[in-house]
Amino acid sequence: MSANQADLPVESMCRVLGVSASGFYAWSGRAPSARRLQDAVLTERIRQIHAASDEIYGSPNIHAELRDEGTRVGRKRVARLMRQARLRGVSRRRGFVVTTRRDARSRPAADLVNRSFAAEEANRLWVADMTYVPTWAGFIFLAIVVDVWSRRIVGWAIGESMSTELVLSALNMAVTIRKPREVIHHSDQGSQYTSIAFGRRCREMGVKPSMGSVGDAYDNAMAESVFASLECELIDRRSFKTKGEARMALFTWVEGWYNTRRRHSALGRISPKEFERRQDTTLTNPASPPRTGLPTAGACVALATPAVDNPTLHHC
Repeated sequence: MSANQADLPVESMCRVLGVSASGFYAWSGRAPSARRLQDAVLTERIRQIHAASDEIYGSPNIHAELRDEGTRVGRKRVARLMRQARLRGVSRRRGFVVTTRRDARSRPAADLVNRSFAAEEANRLWVADMTYVPTWAGFIFLAIVVDVWSRRIVGWAIGESMSTELVLSALNMAVTIRKPREVIHHSDQGSQYTSIAFGRRCREMGVKPSMGSVGDAYDNAMAESVFASLECELIDRRSFKTKGEARMALFTWVEGWYNTRRRHSALGRISPKEFERRQDTTLTNPASPPRTGLPTAGACVALATPAVDNPTLHHC
C-alpha cells in the first residue's frame, strides 16, 4: 500500500480496502513483531544454506540443515519462507534414458538382486552404471560403483568412450578402497559388463556379478537414481567448454558434494559419509581423493588399483 502513496491518497486507498486511515497510520508506525523479526533472521539463514548447496536444496533438506544446527523450526514454516523469498530447489526429470548396448554373443550373469536394493551392512551389494556428459569438445563418460548400504559412490572413472576399461577402472577403485570380502556387483547387461575381461576380473577379485534385464531401468534403479541427481544438480545447469572442465566438475560433484555433503532422504537426510560415520564402521575412509589427477580409464586395468591421471600413482 505504501508503494502507491505517491500516486493515490491514503484516504482513498483505505476507503477502497475497507480500513480506517487512523488504523493504517497506527499499523505503519508500529515496530515489527518478534515473529516477523525471527522470520527475517531465519530467511537470511535459509538463503545462506540454499546458496551453499549451489541452489540445489529444497525445503526438506534446508529444514534438516537447520535442525542439525540446533534451530527448532517447523518444515512448513521453512517452506513458507522459501516461497516468500522465491527460493526453490532443483527437481529431477521423470523417466529414464536407455543407454545399454547388449552384446548378443555374450552370456549375461544371473540377476541376484531382483529389484531388492537393500543391504544391512557395507560391501554386500554394489550397483554400477555408466552415463555420458556433453561438452563443447565432445562427450566424456562416467562409470560409477555405489554401495547400496550407504549410497556412497565407492568407485568411479572418467573416460572418452563407454569401454570395458572404463567400468573396470571404476570397479578397481571400489575394490582397492573398500576391500570387500564378499560383494554382489549389480549392473545392466551392457556389453562392457558382459565382456570376458570384466567377468575374469570379477572372479579374480571375488566379486559376484549380477545383471538386470535389458532396457528396464528399474532393474538398476539405484544407479539410475544417482545419475538422475547428477543430471538435475550439475549437467542440466552447466555448459562445459572443455572436457577438462567437465572432468573437474564431475570430480567435485562426486567427492566434494554427493559423498560428503549431499543429504539423502533414504539415509534420514544425512550424507553417505555422515551415515557411515554414525554407523561406526571399520571401513577404510575413501573421503580423501588424490590432490592431483582424476580417475580415468585406460591405465592399470589389470591391477586392483584405481586408474588416475597422476602418473605417480600408476603401477604398470
